[in-house]
Parts: sequence; structure tokens; C-alpha cells
Amino acid sequence: MNNNTILIRYGEIFLKGNNRSYFESLLIKNIKSALNGINYDIEKVGSRIYIDNYTEEDEIKEKLKFIFGIHSYSICKKCESNEEDIIKTSLSLAKSEGSFKIICNRADKTYPQTSLEVAKNIGGIILSKYPNLIVDIHNPDWTITIDIRENKKVYIFKDIITGAGGMPVGCSGSGLLLLSGGIDSPVAGILMTKRGMKISALHFHSYPYTSNMAKEKVISLAEKISSYSYDINLYVVPLTKIQEEIHKNIPEEYMITMMRRFMMRIAEKIALKNSLSCIITGESLAQVASQTIEGITSSNSVVKYLPILRPLIGLDKSEIIEYANKFDTFETSILPYEDCCTVFLPKKPAIHPKLEKIVDLENKLNINELEDDALKNIELIYIKKNM
Repeated sequence: MNNNTILIRYGEIFLKGNNRSYFESLLIKNIKSALNGINYDIEKVGSRIYIDNYTEEDEIKEKLKFIFGIHSYSICKKCESNEEDIIKTSLSLAKSEGSFKIICNRADKTYPQTSLEVAKNIGGIILSKYPNLIVDIHNPDWTITIDIRENKKVYIFKDIITGAGGMPVGCSGSGLLLLSGGIDSPVAGILMTKRGMKISALHFHSYPYTSNMAKEKVISLAEKISSYSYDINLYVVPLTKIQEEIHKNIPEEYMITMMRRFMMRIAEKIALKNSLSCIITGESLAQVASQTIEGITSSNSVVKYLPILRPLIGLDKSEIIEYANKFDTFETSILPYEDCCTVFLPKKPAIHPKLEKIVDLENKLNINELEDDALKNIELIYIKKNM
């Protein structure tokens, strides 16, 4: 077994009041789920979570990067809470060159020395062994942190690895993500997952106008999202017949607006049937014609019971691409397989559609029949967590 200990810190959870234990337990549950198949021990002491007695350190470190709720973590040397062991362990981590500083956190107030006294003492001993070292408390080449905890153990480490942040998945209900093959919607889904929401996904495809490769691309994006989330139910709904009817009966400039209204109605029906509490989209205000305030108003008006969350609404494209690269979805999103939104694409879509006009045009379509037919042919794909 590895002699190291992994110390896990959480951020926002610490601010919770009397129900903080719920969020802590959920985070531990998610850590255990992510580390399924790996041998280790886990315990919570105070406001820290510790992983001990493990063998697969690199694999654990890689998996921890995807767990929302973790603020940071460190690979530590653990020792007993006495001066001799602290000195020995600190010296084992010290370098013989460069500049350094010692930091001490003393959660155990019964330890006989103050944090400052411990830091000064250990720093002096390290200097006496390596006289070429320089103390630099502002910009050191390396740092040793000594964490004296309430369980009479001391955790000593050099590096702090930034975690995914956010809240544990599962603490904020569940939502249905409209997942296209583009850049925006996978980012929107992961950002809602970061806020603790469990995600299911809905994809509309237009076979034979779109290829099976476009569908496989979306499955790959759902797998990317599942790296941060629980397993995902991906609902795939055929939109071909609806688009053909829109193309035959609706003026070209209103086709995208009409299609979005069908999507939102179908999304709400699927969400309600599966006890999902909201609809999530990757819309960004004014990015494309359907995402003007009038286009968004038109889409909103057909959803009767659920909120629609748009986490990207105020971001520009460069910011969204930055997130997509961070979440490792960008390269998949730009694969050249077009989705349903490119079928029958009008040359000049209506930028400021009037709701009254859209409702009037919609009377030319048998809405209920078209939606029922699409829902009868829904395909459910179970995406297993890829952690």
C-alpha cells in the first residue's frame, strides 16, 4: 500500500449551515462512485476528507479532477502529532536548493506549539541542514505545509492541486439538457452539473438528412459530460417529419423559430414524464438568429410548467470555447457532422419574430399529431459514467 495520504478540501460546502453534513456525505458518495474498483480507505475529519491505504495514486488523482465539490487536494505524508515525527517528515520533503517557506495550520489547538512557532522551528531545522537555502515568504521556489489536525495526525505536503470546484452532483435536483452536436450545449450541461445538478440529455436528429455519424458525435459528447456527472439518460427524438411539415407549410424565415418551439414542447413532455425539474439549453443572447430576445420569448411561451435554464446566456463565443477546451468537449464538437439545426436552413431567418405571427402560422400544422409521432419513436441510450 502507498504510504501517502490524499487530503481533499471542499470550498462552498464549508459555508453551508446546519445541513452541511448532507453535502459532505454526498461528496463522499460521489468520490466513492468515481473510485469504484480501486482499493482505498476514506474518512472525514473536521472539514477535510482523507484517502489512505491506496495503490493507484495516479489513477485516483486523475479521477479526482472531475469531481465537482472538491476545491483542491494534496498528496501528503502523514505522521503522528509530535515534534520528532513532524521534523523527520518535513525533512524528507525538503529540497537542498532554492528558496522556501514553511506554513503551519493548527486545527488541533491542544498541540503545545502555535502555528508560527512550528513554522519557525521546522524552517530553522531545514536551514541548518541545507545552509544554501534562502527563506522567502513572498515568492518561494517551494513550500512545505504542515497541517496539524484534530485526529492527532499531522499531514505534511508541498503542492496544492486545484479541483473542479462547484457543488456535489445530486444536490441541486435534475434537469434535461438539449444536447446538439455544437460547442455550446455540452458546456451548458457541464456548468449545470458543476452547480450540483444531475443531467439527462435530449438530442433531436433528422435522419436521413443527418448521418449516423452526427448521432455518434452526440453520444461522444454525452460521454464527455458523464465524466463530471452521474450516468446519463440520452433521449434521441426523430425530428425529420416535423421539419418536413414545417418546410412545406411555414415561410422560410420562420422555420428555425417554429422548430425551436417544437423542441421545447417535446423537451417539457419528456422532462415531466421522467421527473426532471427543468430544461437546460446552450443559448447565448444574440449569438444566432433564434437566440434574440424575441426568439427566446417565442421558445419560452410554449413551456408551461418548468423553468428553462440558460447558463451561457451572457457569455460570448470565445468564453464558451474556453470552457469547451477546459472540459475537453471542443474537439468533439467541431467534428464535421451536421445536426438537425442545419436541415432546411433558411438564408435569412427572422431575427425579431413577433409571437402573434408565429402562433398564427402554427395553426397550419397538426402540432399534437407531429409531437406524438416523434415521442412514439424516441430512443433511450444509457451513457455510463466515464470516470
